[in-house]
Amino acid sequence: MAQTLVPGIRLTTTRTVGTNDTAAVYGSGLHNVLSTPAMIAFMEQTAMKAVEACLDEGEGTVGTEVNIRHLKATAVGKTVICTATLQEVKGNRLLFRVEAEDETGKIGEGLHERFIIDNRRFKEKLNG
Repeated sequence: MAQTLVPGIRLTTTRTVGTNDTAAVYGSGLHNVLSTPAMIAFMEQTAMKAVEACLDEGEGTVGTEVNIRHLKATAVGKTVICTATLQEVKGNRLLFRVEAEDETGKIGEGLHERFIIDNRRFKEKLNG
């Protein structure tokens, strides 16, 4: 397991909301605004990337839990900024604080849990 993972590791990423990110496309709503599932996926990706450089060769992380609030709508074409901050490390368990905002302010926030895995063993279990 990686030795350099410590609370406080943070990453901020940016994405433009596309038509494939909308509630209408995801089937989670009728409007052409950023869907909750797409926002959560963006948060998970940011958390995953935040710790990638700290992992040992052959390791990865998988998301296991999300507790997210989607606070307001964001239109297609708008920019979303997501920040993931590592809050806690317990063995292979990583807990992140995640936040998303657009030009008008905060659009989402919550907690996201990931676990460090051995990629090879994970794939073997799937194919098992």
